[in-house]
Amino acid sequence: MIDIPTIEVAVIGAGPAGLMAAEVLARGGARVTVFDAMPSAARKFLMAGRGGLNLTHSEPLPDFVKRYGGAEALLAPVIDGFTPTDLRAWSETLGQPTFIGSSGRVFPEAFKASPLLRAWLRRLDNSGVSFAFRHRWIGWNADGALKFQTPEGERTISAKATLLALGGASWAKLGSDGAWVDLLKAKGIVIAPLRPANVGFDVAWSDVFRDRFEGQPLKGIALAFGMQSVRGEAMITRAGIEGGAIYALSSVLREAAMADGKAVLRIALRPDLTADELRSKLAAPRSKQSFSNFLRKALHLSPVAIGLLQEVAIAEGRQLAALSPDELAALINAVPITLTGIAPMARAISTAGGVAFDEIDDAFMLKRLPGVFVAGEMLDWEAPTGGYLLQASFATGVAAGQGALNWINL
Repeated sequence: MIDIPTIEVAVIGAGPAGLMAAEVLARGGARVTVFDAMPSAARKFLMAGRGGLNLTHSEPLPDFVKRYGGAEALLAPVIDGFTPTDLRAWSETLGQPTFIGSSGRVFPEAFKASPLLRAWLRRLDNSGVSFAFRHRWIGWNADGALKFQTPEGERTISAKATLLALGGASWAKLGSDGAWVDLLKAKGIVIAPLRPANVGFDVAWSDVFRDRFEGQPLKGIALAFGMQSVRGEAMITRAGIEGGAIYALSSVLREAAMADGKAVLRIALRPDLTADELRSKLAAPRSKQSFSNFLRKALHLSPVAIGLLQEVAIAEGRQLAALSPDELAALINAVPITLTGIAPMARAISTAGGVAFDEIDDAFMLKRLPGVFVAGEMLDWEAPTGGYLLQASFATGVAAGQGALNWINL
């Protein structure tokens, strides 16, 4: 076993929450070392930004915080302390001005995550933050020192304060594997079970539908489950269905599927048309065109949308072309899709569950472990995609970093 010197603050986890906490600490004069099991920083952050880094969202703050569901009351003051406007200003100080997309989402002008991360790591390095990669945290020793597994063997280190920002359990190959759960449970910390969030669902498609439409998008649709509905897009996958609109409902769909073994989602293929408008268009003469061509021309339905209607009609023992205009209009804007399961954690964008908020104080310190702070996706909250995940990770990093700074300055 190799011992290394005592440090002032150990931040464990080099994702957005950990790096933001390190910045707050360093700005306050603390000597910070960031530890991470991976060979480099923020790998999940880079992956999430590969198709465009959605930093936050531009909607008004009262509406913004409602996206956190049951954690709204707990996260609202934290996000009020580091708002989407603050996040945009912070990005600009790194030479990465932002813009608001057509959906209200906020992106850096460079669009990608890598330019922002490079500038951020340079600033952290210039502020004196040290990094120790390939250091997997494996708990505490009998004296309360942190233990790490490294390529050179086990190392222990004592820190005046420790800040944990280890993420959830999605995309484990990028570093967030949820291994910390057992380490904290062993200390008596209450952990809500980790569950996949912003995730797709299984559907028992027929072989014909699956082979023809796998990878095809359903655009301009509305999804409904219970009293909740959302507009957006979805994607047919070989195993089922996923995409932004699905993710927006994934928490309620997940809980229903876990409780009942299935959930019935309803898809409106032409949500801008009323039932009367649909019936009128469907009652028009079809002439000699095929039924699929008639639906395509009369209602501007895509091939995958028509295929979905046929898939459901066949499953119900009906012929699509034999349905009356009333029956077809009702089906088009309420296509029932039975979700038979949840995609695995490895395919989830984020994680629900984590450290219960009752376990931390207002400074994000664990009540049972004085001097140990928690930030980011380790905490028990979830949010849809659209910038809400990163905003809360950054904001809790700021809050926990300030809490740790106050602790070491006592």
